[in-house]
Amino acid sequence: MTTRTQLQPAIQWSMAERFRSADTARLVSAALLTALVLFALIGPLVWREYSGQDLSQFLQPPSPIEPLGHDHLGRSVLARLAHATRLSLGLAALCVATAAIAGISLGLLAAWRRGWLDQVLLGISEVFLALPALLIVLIFAALASGQLWTIYLGIALAQWVEYFRVVRARSVSILASPAVEAATMLRLGPVHIVRRHLLPELAPVLLSMATLGLVTAVLAMSTLSYVGVGLKPPAAELGLLITEALPYYHEAPWMVVAPVAVLLLLLVGLLGLRSQEDRR
Repeated sequence: MTTRTQLQPAIQWSMAERFRSADTARLVSAALLTALVLFALIGPLVWREYSGQDLSQFLQPPSPIEPLGHDHLGRSVLARLAHATRLSLGLAALCVATAAIAGISLGLLAAWRRGWLDQVLLGISEVFLALPALLIVLIFAALASGQLWTIYLGIALAQWVEYFRVVRARSVSILASPAVEAATMLRLGPVHIVRRHLLPELAPVLLSMATLGLVTAVLAMSTLSYVGVGLKPPAAELGLLITEALPYYHEAPWMVVAPVAVLLLLLVGLLGLRSQEDRR
């Protein structure tokens, strides 16, 4: 009969293998994101011209000078891909930062003050929850089709409510804990309570939400461009690059493969990093 003592080495080995595989997945995800961020930062500095047309280079195949060839207007696919990656990542990060700052601030305020202010903010959040997130983005995108600020505002408004409700729900229970009550009696102040009690509890879940928010924002921008209500040419955005390349897929498949590969690697890196954060 197998005893618990005999099973311990096997259990320890299994746990060690699991941790090693988790570390490997985390390193791969981090490496993918680092490479894409460097490409987004350095690429536009190396390949500055992304909108200039040269019809003599119509659908030219990849070459040592242009590793991804030229598109149907003779533009460098690599240059447009670099600028599109920077735009998608930069705008997604800005949307997530805006939504997180607004949601966290309002969530803390509602949990701290309670009363009528809490009820008003909860009512507003329920209105946003009743509307699909993509519908909110589409409404703002339709107000001024092709304008960057409308897409930014729509995505940020669609995401802030998630941060608000999570922060409010968790903060209410934390603020009612004995540790916070003791800090209040000692008159340590709101800054101490937020820094020592609220942020350590909220940080892991907020980091996971921000990672998923980046994925959602990138997909939303690509979807809007794909259906024709997002950014307009000659802007370079991943969804727009895919839309422009699809009619020429058989003649120039590299035009479609390049932005799809970047979008896929970006989503794999972000989702892989988020899954490792959730396991901690």
